Amino acid sequence: MNKKVMAVAVAGVLAAPAAFAQSSNVQLYGRAVLGVDNYKATGARDQQNGGTVAAPTAPTGAECTDQLTATCTSGGDINYKSRFRVFDNSSRVGLRGTEDLGNGLKAIFQIETGVNIDNGSITGQAGTSNVSSGFWASRDSFVGIDSNFGRLTFGRQSIYWANGVNAQFAANYINTEIPWTNGTGFGRLGVPTARTNNTAQYTTPTFAGINGTLSWSPGATTATNVPAMAGQEAVQNNNSADTDGRVYGATLRGTWGPFYVQGDWINGKSNSPIGGGNVIAPNPRADITAWKLGGSWGYMPGARIGAIWARIDRNQVASLGGANAGTEVDIDGWTINWEHTFGNFQVMAQYGQTGDIDGCNGTETVSCNNSSSKGYMVGGRYFLSKRTWLFASWNKVDNKENAFSDYTGGNQTSVGTGITPYGADPQIWALGIFHQF
Repeated sequence: MNKKVMAVAVAGVLAAPAAFAQSSNVQLYGRAVLGVDNYKATGARDQQNGGTVAAPTAPTGAECTDQLTATCTSGGDINYKSRFRVFDNSSRVGLRGTEDLGNGLKAIFQIETGVNIDNGSITGQAGTSNVSSGFWASRDSFVGIDSNFGRLTFGRQSIYWANGVNAQFAANYINTEIPWTNGTGFGRLGVPTARTNNTAQYTTPTFAGINGTLSWSPGATTATNVPAMAGQEAVQNNNSADTDGRVYGATLRGTWGPFYVQGDWINGKSNSPIGGGNVIAPNPRADITAWKLGGSWGYMPGARIGAIWARIDRNQVASLGGANAGTEVDIDGWTINWEHTFGNFQVMAQYGQTGDIDGCNGTETVSCNNSSSKGYMVGGRYFLSKRTWLFASWNKVDNKENAFSDYTGGNQTSVGTGITPYGADPQIWALGIFHQF
């Protein structure tokens, strides 16, 4: 074959994938959020004087304030002394794209994966597994159709917890925020759901500045005190529970000039047992409902003030003690958010409170009295460019003696699973860099 003809043919073959990628509008994107911080959670109550529960075994690095051994027995406090850390909060890499199908119809997809750049593993600051990183499509990932009639997607998607522009802190601006700002960080009452497997979502078109999203996820985990967060795979071949657990969610958003309002609702149920009835002894079928309402005013470019209220209502919580199983309990919390930009520098602040857990029957292992919390955040970021900035922040939660709300978002906590240092006040000082591409 003529060498010139062969060269043209080879060039055509190599050019084909590039031309295809361009026509299908695929984008590589991501962000890296890393820095150095100092975490501590001290002031834990004396288990002997503050309640009857025995303190758990202290993890590596925790302090038994009145013990000389590595195990905190009944009567010991668990305090997490100050420790420096190099942290990663919600770094990610993703692929997304669209294809124009004509007549206002588009195919859309997104595959987003969390990556821990600080350690190259799946673990967060406490050495526990971070479910939003370490595997393909660990963050919001979906495929669907977008049209003039709305958007329909299927995949692993967020329900309930995002706040839009009402609160852009946490991993969008800095390292973290007051835990209950997104309606999930109430400590003893757990998390209704956040990023959820096997989710179908429909988002309406926008009319007069208003649109909404409906979410549904079938199946549930096999645990009796957890709503349908992990999806149906856990129970498809399980012979002790039905697959009737599910999550329903709804979000309504409104934008009118500088004003933004968002309301969220979610309900999740775990599976009922095979053979009928609603009880798997000794706990009933878990049922969690949560509400969130927030509004804000963007009074100038780069400046916004607003507030968010959230509530969780559930019928069973293991951390309240077995004697309380089946009791309807709830908790409310609210947060005020503020941000203001001066040239290349933006300052931000938060203040929030939760009430005591309500609806307890008085037989809980740990009392619901004095179970409220207060939260504080002050931070700032300096813009090196539109995509890169430096940030500094201070976060603190002041927990009453029977509360422990902590910075679990992005696995920022140093407290391991199964450890509840009631009354301890977590605090984080952080310096970091944020780069998005």
